[in-house]
Amino acid sequence: MPLTRDFKETVQARARRDPAFREGLLKEGIECLLAGDVDAGKIVLRDYINATIGFEKLGSLTNKQPKSLMRMFGPHGNPHARNLFEVISRIQQHEGVQLEVTAVR
Repeated sequence: MPLTRDFKETVQARARRDPAFREGLLKEGIECLLAGDVDAGKIVLRDYINATIGFEKLGSLTNKQPKSLMRMFGPHGNPHARNLFEVISRIQQHEGVQLEVTAVR
């Protein structure tokens, strides 16, 4: 089921005013990817990008076309690991956070 415009606008407004919310979105997207739920991870990261940095600025930071980045995080996108990790690195730099992986049994 597609998200409504109101929901997307609510997420974007919250992300603009709440750094902890932005960090939570970023963390959730990465955790989904690490858990093998690539589709959910791409959706969450796409929402994060739309609500914060935007695809235009992300494109300039990664030297990639914004439309290519949009496709990469779209429902049928299949990003190469190199591109995905470069985007994650640039997002972390932009947000001023460094995510760490912790092993849990």
